[in-house]
Amino acid sequence: MAFSRSFDGSDRIGSESIAGGRRIQEERRSTRTTQLASGSLACPACDAPVSLSAPVCPADSLVCPFCGHTGPTRAFLSLAAPTRPARVEVHVRMGRVRLAP
Repeated sequence: MAFSRSFDGSDRIGSESIAGGRRIQEERRSTRTTQLASGSLACPACDAPVSLSAPVCPADSLVCPFCGHTGPTRAFLSLAAPTRPARVEVHVRMGRVRLAP
């Protein structure tokens, strides 16, 4: 028994027949990023925007400049769309070890 296949591309064996006629597209990004998301910082009590002067961790404490509410940064962070004027970028970083007091 012999099998005969054309090598000029005329046979339907390949990505088209496997995908059911759809084209398969692979996306490869050439650069890496640490950015995870974009969001807004606002007080969970009064909804006033909160600005930062330096990078913070999710567990770091923040104080609302308007009402004085205190809480962890993650309580002030909203990742819901659309972002509001107090926009922040959330980045993932490795290597920072925090010891419990």
